[in-house]
Amino acid sequence: MSTLDILSADERLIVGTVRDFVDDHVRPVVRELEHADTYPGALIELMKQLGVFGLAVPEEYGGTPVSTPCFVLLTEELARGWMSLAGAMGGHTVVAKLLVHFGTEEQKRRYLPRMATGEVRATMALTEPHGGSDLQALRTVARADRSGGADQYVVNGTKTWITNSRHSQLIALLCKTDPTATPPHRGISILLVEPGPGLTVSRDLPTLGYKGVESCELVFEDHRTPADALLGGVEGEGFGQMMKGLETGRLQVAARALGVGRAALADALAYAQQREAFDKPIWQHQSIANYLADMATSLTAARHLTLHAAREADAGHRVDMEAGMAKVFASETALQIAINAVRIHGGYGYSTEFDVERYFRDAPLMIVGEGTNEIQRQVIARELVRRGGLDG
Repeated sequence: MSTLDILSADERLIVGTVRDFVDDHVRPVVRELEHADTYPGALIELMKQLGVFGLAVPEEYGGTPVSTPCFVLLTEELARGWMSLAGAMGGHTVVAKLLVHFGTEEQKRRYLPRMATGEVRATMALTEPHGGSDLQALRTVARADRSGGADQYVVNGTKTWITNSRHSQLIALLCKTDPTATPPHRGISILLVEPGPGLTVSRDLPTLGYKGVESCELVFEDHRTPADALLGGVEGEGFGQMMKGLETGRLQVAARALGVGRAALADALAYAQQREAFDKPIWQHQSIANYLADMATSLTAARHLTLHAAREADAGHRVDMEAGMAKVFASETALQIAINAVRIHGGYGYSTEFDVERYFRDAPLMIVGEGTNEIQRQVIARELVRRGGLDG
């Protein structure tokens, strides 16, 4: 059975449309754009026309919602063409999910219709310079200010590694509205922040891969945002809200890894059939054949693990363990496939004239992004104990 057979006919059509977009518009230009670290504005506009930014937005707000397995396979297709394009819609989708699940009706109507069209693009701001995965230790503070007749929050702090922050019109900011709360997570909230005075995108961070889209530092210096920017309207709910959002984020990262791994395997398989050594195609040499077999096997396993987590999410189950498993296994698999693709290409794998060097540079991001794999393994172990094992 084809992987796409788990989707409805409409969803298969959507995935096929994105696949054609990747083959017709992305792959012919990606090498030039990626090497020049050029923002893919024209491709982003085409993605808007395809409705990619409305995949998590309900129809009543102008979106074209798809199942989580469909979202995974769409993300895989985008990442197969260029992982950065999948990143351009990843945080946006998480913010849309946060609004759908936790936003007030006024917040939904304010943002979701424009997010569905891509007019408003959104991102998350979680990580801070002094720490990464320990989100409860964040230092960005939003203090309520009701002076002057206006209910506002005044935000101070710094965020880092914020993707799409120069091109986003909405930021889901994880911050402390009660720095004295015990335990700390009870004082954490999410503010829906728009660019304005007191918010500076200070610099783009140089990266090994993940070119084209920006990852930046954000500095908040007495940035004022209305009190109704508080997600859901209740303080202290932000940590739990974001943990739920990150289930989608980790599935998206796993899907990106599938796309990078799939592209690397396809290039390696094609090259192994064309390249000859000792009077026969190199795939007929046992060492190369073993690489190809292991690459295909692990990629297939990673896809099934990711789709399993996606189906569990749609069934309404908590999937922090399943999403963590998918993220860990798919990202480690993508990196190993990328390394093996370089091996199969030999010296050409080290050349910037072949795409496998890009896969090799892009793959490590999924190991550290959206919570490092070391943290994910802790989540998995904790859930195993809480549930009483895999079948608990």
